[in-house]
Amino acid sequence: MLITSDDFDRVEVRVGTIVGAEPNRRARKPAYKLTVDLGPELGMKTSSAQITDHYTIDSLLGRQAVFCVNLAPMHIGSVRSEVRILGSDSEGGVVLLQPSMAVKNGDKIF
Repeated sequence: MLITSDDFDRVEVRVGTIVGAEPNRRARKPAYKLTVDLGPELGMKTSSAQITDHYTIDSLLGRQAVFCVNLAPMHIGSVRSEVRILGSDSEGGVVLLQPSMAVKNGDKIF
């Protein structure tokens, strides 16, 4: 299905830093509850992410990643997931999309 440039422009994707991570114990599949700093405009947001195959809590803290920030929030287990972390579905689990060098939290991806 092809989309237009206008459709693509409605998806807001930004860089954020993971500042908190803990198990999402009530999720059906193994997941972490993440706290993400998306800069002064968007502030702190929470997300539930099924990224336990390749990432430990310690390896996530301080890591920048790419997030879709304008999806409607949903509840996953007991977590209100406000943003969605982006990654690639590899055979061994999700691999996160990350900037190749440090950028400001909240920077737009285009």
